[in-house]
Amino acid sequence: AFYSPHSTRLATTLHVSSDEVASRDILDESLRNKNDVTKLVLLTLPSHSHSEVEEILASTQQSLRELHRESQDAARSHHKTMGKTEPTGGGHEIVFSNSYVDLGKIDIVGFDYDYTLLTYKEELLDLIYDMALNRLVVDRKYPLGMLDAGLKFDPRFSIRGLAVDKETGWICHLTYTHKVAVAWEGREKVTTERMIKEYSGKRALRPSERRERIKPLNDLFSMAECCLIADTVQYFKDNEIPFCARNAVHDILKAIGDTHMSGDFHRVVSKNLEKYVRPTPHLKEVLENLKGAGKRLIFVSNSPFWFVDAGMKYVIGEDWRSDWDAVITSAGKPRFYTDINRPFREVCMDTEGITFNRVVKLEKGRVYTEGCLKELIRVMKWNDDCDDGLDTEISESSLSGSNVLYIGDSLFADLVDAKREFGWTTAGVTPEVGYELDMQSDDGLISSQRSIAMLLNALRSLQKELGPKERTEEDIYVMDALEKLVSKW
Repeated sequence: AFYSPHSTRLATTLHVSSDEVASRDILDESLRNKNDVTKLVLLTLPSHSHSEVEEILASTQQSLRELHRESQDAARSHHKTMGKTEPTGGGHEIVFSNSYVDLGKIDIVGFDYDYTLLTYKEELLDLIYDMALNRLVVDRKYPLGMLDAGLKFDPRFSIRGLAVDKETGWICHLTYTHKVAVAWEGREKVTTERMIKEYSGKRALRPSERRERIKPLNDLFSMAECCLIADTVQYFKDNEIPFCARNAVHDILKAIGDTHMSGDFHRVVSKNLEKYVRPTPHLKEVLENLKGAGKRLIFVSNSPFWFVDAGMKYVIGEDWRSDWDAVITSAGKPRFYTDINRPFREVCMDTEGITFNRVVKLEKGRVYTEGCLKELIRVMKWNDDCDDGLDTEISESSLSGSNVLYIGDSLFADLVDAKREFGWTTAGVTPEVGYELDMQSDDGLISSQRSIAMLLNALRSLQKELGPKERTEEDIYVMDALEKLVSKW
C-alpha cells in the first residue's frame, strides 16, 4: 500500500500500541480513558500535502471528535436518567397508516390469532427450532452430531422478508425489483462473483424461475426455519460432509412443516403458556371498546381450536368467546379467501371433535372450522341478535369492501388476498418496525450516521478541491482511506 511521504495521521495511528495512544495528546480524555484504539482509528483521518485538502481533512477530523464526545456525554446522561422516568412503548405502540382510514366507517373487525392477538416470547422459536432439528436427526437420519454441536435458534440472524433459494440453500435478501442483493450460504456471506454466476450475470431470476426456486420467509414462525437452514448448511460445510442443497432445504422445510402439523409444539406451548406467551392485559379492554363502538368482531385463525382456546383463556379469561360474533379456527388461510365451496364445520365443545352437520348460520358463542369467505357471507345472519330492530344481516357487499378491517401478522396468509380480492382494509402487526424505530433513536446509530455524512462531505469537498486533474498516488490513498472509514462506520 502507498503511504504519503508526509506524516499521515492514519498510518501513525495504525502502528501505535494502546499504551502509546494513552500517552499521546492526540485525543480527548474520553478516548484516552477508554484506551480504545479501534475508535481512535475511526476518528483519525489521513493527511495530505495539499494545504487546502489538509485543511478539509483536519476540520473534518476535529468535527468527528467533537461529535463523538457529545455522543458519549449524551449516552452518559441518558444512562443516569434511566429508571427515573416512566417507560414508554416507544416504536412498539405506534400505528402507521398508508392510506386514510375512517374507523367510524368500519363495521366489522377481524383478527388473526398467532402473533396478533397472542404474542409469543422468543422461547417459542427456540422450541420450534429444537423440535425440527430433532426431527431431522431422528426421522431423516441426519448426522447425530448435529444434536451435540450446540445448534440453537439465533434471533439476530433472521428477519422476516428474507427468502431461501431452494436450489442453493442460500438465505437471500431480495430488492424490490426481485434481484438478490445479499445472500448467505450457511453463516458465510456469498461473494458477488458467485451470485452473478449463479443468477446468469444479473443477480435476478425470471418470474417463472423465481416462483420455482425462491421461498419467501414471511411470517414470524419462519424465522426458526431460516436459521435452521443456514445452520444445517454450515454444519455440513464445517464437517466437510457432501450434501445436496436442494434436498437439505426440502428436508428442513418438511421437518418444520411436520412440527406444525403434528401439533407437537402446540401441545408443549398450551401446557406452558407462562413460558411461551407474553401477557397482554390490555387486550380485553381493546375488544370491549370495539364492541362498545358497535363493531362486529370476527376471529379467523389457522390454529386448531384446542390450542386457541388455551391461549385465549390465558390472556382474556374463560368466557373469551362471548366477545366474538364469529369464531373460526383451522381456517386454512389464504385458501379461506380464494376457495368458493368449502363448507363450515362446527366444533363440538364437549369432545373438541368436528361435526358434519350442515351449518346454515354462525351463532355467537359457538366455534367453527374450515369454511371460506363465500360461505361466511352466506351464513353470517346476525339480525336475530339485534336489539334495535334494524336488519343487520350481513350481505355480500358488506363483506366485500373497505368497511371490513382485518388485522394479522402474515402478509400473504392474512392480508394480500383480503385486500386484493375483496377490498378489505388490512393492518399488519409488524414488531420489526418498532425495533427499527428504537434502533434509529439509538445515540450510537445517530452518531454513526452523522459521522458517515461528515466523511462523505469531506470526500466530496476533497474531490472538488483537487479538480479534474490526474490523481496522484497520494490523492488515491487519501480518498481510499476515507471510503474505508465510511464502510467501517
